[in-house]
Amino acid sequence: MSLTPRFEAQNTKSSPHGGIDYAELEALGIAPEEVVDFSANLNPFGPPPGIKEAISKADINGYPDSRAGELRRLLADKLGVSEENIIVGSGSVELIRLAALAYFGRGDSVLIIEPTFGEYEVACQISGASIIKQRRAQKSFQLNIGETAGLIQQHRPKGIFIDNPNNPTGQYLSLEEFKKLLDVGGDSLLVLDEAYITFVDDVWSSVDIIRGDIIKGNRLLVLRSMTKDYALAGLRLGYGVAGEEIIATLRRLCPPWNVNAVAQQAGIAVVAAEGYLQECQVKLRQAKGYLVAELSRLGLPPVPSAANFLLLEVGDAPSFRRELLQRRFLVRDCTSFGLPAYVRISPRTLPECQRLVRAIEEMRGVGR
Repeated sequence: MSLTPRFEAQNTKSSPHGGIDYAELEALGIAPEEVVDFSANLNPFGPPPGIKEAISKADINGYPDSRAGELRRLLADKLGVSEENIIVGSGSVELIRLAALAYFGRGDSVLIIEPTFGEYEVACQISGASIIKQRRAQKSFQLNIGETAGLIQQHRPKGIFIDNPNNPTGQYLSLEEFKKLLDVGGDSLLVLDEAYITFVDDVWSSVDIIRGDIIKGNRLLVLRSMTKDYALAGLRLGYGVAGEEIIATLRRLCPPWNVNAVAQQAGIAVVAAEGYLQECQVKLRQAKGYLVAELSRLGLPPVPSAANFLLLEVGDAPSFRRELLQRRFLVRDCTSFGLPAYVRISPRTLPECQRLVRAIEEMRGVGR
């Protein structure tokens, strides 16, 4: 008899992501350093100054702190919560999967609002939970909050994933909209993924909800990404904020030493880099405004986005991506989101954005 993996392992499908596919570039004869990557939603200005010096001090001879104690203390002070309200992960994807393993299983249902980050569905497949899907409105991609609330009341899901701002559409739910979903959620675990919250203007505080009396932190898990804020994708670093009971449950399932010593040192160094982030936000806002104006001029108006990425309809997304890659620019084909006519573009430095626009002009046969 052959060895058979469990049902969930056999049927789980991986989720595509942005970023460079090195095997693809090798097959095309393109060197990675030739490509300007607009496909990954990262801070294009790199880590704050002093990061390389900070991580050089990491002790790699011994095991890292399994609880990332110093980094948790700094994050707790910054957010105004207890250390017991924070868990640090090897990127927020690890925490998404931990939450699913901890709370969802066969017989449970989980609500996912599409199009959105594919790892939510992967996590549910791994845990064996069934998925209830709601699709955002075509073209505008606005979320019908009343419909969402109705689905929650009808199905009483064990979990709800909300990406805010949403990837890849860029919409940002208001506090009032979010509270409505929280109010009807009953006993559902609501996982609020705020991976791109740093790049949104006029944000409301989800951590205030955890600190406050609305639900006392017992049903809400907020996820944040340090990878995207501080351009640490090669290190993998994120954290979750929730009530002590949720954090303790995740800790029990968390692998020991899940965040390596180098990543912890980088996290410690960047927590105090608020001034650097503000500088990056100003430059990113300028680059994003430029892209919106120029893409609209070229007949490719992006979907209104509160985040540091833009979704635009191009007709044939795989072909559009392929043509740009031949010109050494990489954008995100959104076919895996169920949007084969759309690509996602993340603003980079202004000169790089200007080069991208010129490449698209060439593709479309448009001159100034």
